Amino acid sequence: MAAMHTRRRAGASPTLSERIYAQLKQMIFDFELLPGDLFSEADIVARVGASRTPVREALQRLRREGYLEVHLRSGWQVRPLDFRTLEQLYDVRIVLECAALERLCAMAEPPPAIVALCGVWDVPLARRRGDEALSEEDRAFHTSLVAAAGNDEMARIHRDVSERIHIVRRLDFTQAARISATYDEHAAILEAIVRRRADLAKRLMSDHIAVSRDEVRKITLHMLHEARERHAREEKAWGTP
Repeated sequence: MAAMHTRRRAGASPTLSERIYAQLKQMIFDFELLPGDLFSEADIVARVGASRTPVREALQRLRREGYLEVHLRSGWQVRPLDFRTLEQLYDVRIVLECAALERLCAMAEPPPAIVALCGVWDVPLARRRGDEALSEEDRAFHTSLVAAAGNDEMARIHRDVSERIHIVRRLDFTQAARISATYDEHAAILEAIVRRRADLAKRLMSDHIAVSRDEVRKITLHMLHEARERHAREEKAWGTP
């Protein structure tokens, strides 16, 4: 077991199960597998061309992370999107991140993590990135802020919340205007921390998360509509009843 962990830390190639997991997760994110879709383990085996064992491992991992549900009679299901729950999770983010900002602004000096984040987000237009990886940079920004506040349990809860909303939150980075706004808003929040203006930092963060929540909901509904229409056209083309 120790040897296996050593190989993974050393950058060993992902296992077949990990590759299937990543492929299925991307299909969920891209709405190739729609929220509410039902499928069997055999369907995935045929789709990815692998044996049942790595497919089962990948499915179980996605279930543990909240992307899939399993039903005794009907097999697997992509977890339906519950916008009420998602909005509540965004509210939890606001509470946690504002509490972290209060702690950060009370510190005598900004911790190194804040200085490092300034180097990522407070940059000229020419250095701003606009690829899909920006969603991970954004998640790292928020998790780093909470972690820098020094409360391990707060950071753990925040990571769990972030993972649960990532399926829709990443869509905020498919729009150029939202990418530009993210850079500007992150830089303003960091400046408020450095200046130890807690009230301003919390107001900026609350507005930042609330706007992101509202934009993501609109984008998600639009993409779901497009995905359903695309699936209907494909089924018609193939003569699926």
